[in-house]
Amino acid sequence: MKMGMVGLGKMGGNMARRLQRGGIDVVGFNREPEVTKSLADNAGIIAAFSLEEVVAKLEAPRIVWLMLPAGAPTEDTLVKLKGMLSKGDVVIEGGNSYYKDSQRRAAFMKEAGIDYVDSGTSGGIWGLKNGYALMVGGEKAAISRVEHILKVLAPSADSGWLHCGPVGSGHFTKMVHNGIEYGMMQAYAEGFALLKGKTDFNLDIAAIAEMWRHGSVVRSWLLDLTAEFLVKDQNLETIQPYVTDSGEGRWTVLESVEQGVPTPAMTLALMSRFASQGEGDFGNKMLAMMRKGFGGHDVKAEG
Repeated sequence: MKMGMVGLGKMGGNMARRLQRGGIDVVGFNREPEVTKSLADNAGIIAAFSLEEVVAKLEAPRIVWLMLPAGAPTEDTLVKLKGMLSKGDVVIEGGNSYYKDSQRRAAFMKEAGIDYVDSGTSGGIWGLKNGYALMVGGEKAAISRVEHILKVLAPSADSGWLHCGPVGSGHFTKMVHNGIEYGMMQAYAEGFALLKGKTDFNLDIAAIAEMWRHGSVVRSWLLDLTAEFLVKDQNLETIQPYVTDSGEGRWTVLESVEQGVPTPAMTLALMSRFASQGEGDFGNKMLAMMRKGFGGHDVKAEG
């Protein structure tokens, strides 16, 4: 079996490696030629240095997986591929795209008879070793054609991947997955901050994290990763308190508003990330000045 992989970054590159190891030939293309060449030399993929070359090196009906950033990079690539691919080909979009964009794009590709599968892909840098959790949406016939690929990428052939429903459902499920992730991370962060703040107990938070991993109801892979970095550094003095946010956290909160379904934990977790980015600074300055105005309280000057 042969397929194309467009986008060979941290996830796309490791996915190409896992597919090659699983017996699937990968025609890989990355906008940086040296990345493509390195994977060809070290992982055995078939190098392509343009979208046209990817398509030319695949026999119809083709399967092309995109692992590109959400937004313009994915949109532009799909527009180009529509003019290159043929009826009966399948495009799998594995980036963190907004599910409504996926629904629109599927209709756009269908105009040329090209099937579109949206795959919410989780696994990060550990996916090469452990496999990827794959949440896919699309027509049943299209999923059947790519099923072997999903089984190779997943932790096992019969677990870790799911045909969630029609087009858009894969990215929708991954969106909610990431919203849950935000809430879990926030709860862990706040809990460990409380433990760290109780200085009179002199708690070993690395030991606590390790203990919680065994038998505790809060054990998880996320806790495993937390315990791993805490055993190396419990103070994190070199780390800036700045946390970025992906589009999926925002989209999850917007979805909760659209549905009228309360999601306070996920929403507050997103707001905490905004605060870490300094987005609350002006509001806090306003609060300080209001407090001074009605109560004569001191304010701290910058610098």
